[in-house]
Amino acid sequence: MWLCNSSIGRKVVMSVTGIALILFLTFHMSMNVVALISGDAYNMICKFLGANWYALVATLGLAALTVIHIVYAFLLTMQNRRARGNERYAVTVKPAKVEWASQNMLVLGIIVVLGILLHLFNFWYNMMFAELTHIAVPHNPADGFAYIKDTFACPVYVVLYIVWLVAIWFHLSHGFWSAMHTLGWNGKVWFNRWRTIGLVYTTLLMLGFLVVVLAFAFGIAPSLCCAA
Repeated sequence: MWLCNSSIGRKVVMSVTGIALILFLTFHMSMNVVALISGDAYNMICKFLGANWYALVATLGLAALTVIHIVYAFLLTMQNRRARGNERYAVTVKPAKVEWASQNMLVLGIIVVLGILLHLFNFWYNMMFAELTHIAVPHNPADGFAYIKDTFACPVYVVLYIVWLVAIWFHLSHGFWSAMHTLGWNGKVWFNRWRTIGLVYTTLLMLGFLVVVLAFAFGIAPSLCCAA
């Protein structure tokens, strides 16, 4: 099957799954912004997205998209390395027109995956997994607001999340327009437009996440005043 065996097919799969994951991140960021305004409203969303059948189906679908994206990224990386062979060791000057993010997508991808694992431990494990398995956790599994406060009260987690968000920004700023290019939306007019749209969109997206992290880290989130 060409989606599995050909380079173009693998890039198409990477593009489609990548766009789907960007849409999820957009929803996730919007949900996080609610936590800035009201802890009760955020917990209502968490309760709605608890261990219900539709939330479980969505979680499995999201996990599948993530795994497929990671596996195909690895396959493409290995394929490119094999294609270059020993020539990759002979390069002493990096091409000027190749973006830094493009040259370091594997490293950025590893940081992103490690960040996902950390995030799953801090939130999914204590919330959905705890609700499903009835294990003992510090707070009510539906009290996502409490877990946000606990997580970003720790300076180490704040630094790790900032590093993670920066890595995601680099990854997406290249991946967004690259996906559009792969899917054929790369005419002379739209090529630079997609690059600009991708840069602006991913920057705003990551700033949304970063504002939440910093607001809770410094105790200036409006919802904290309401909770007090």
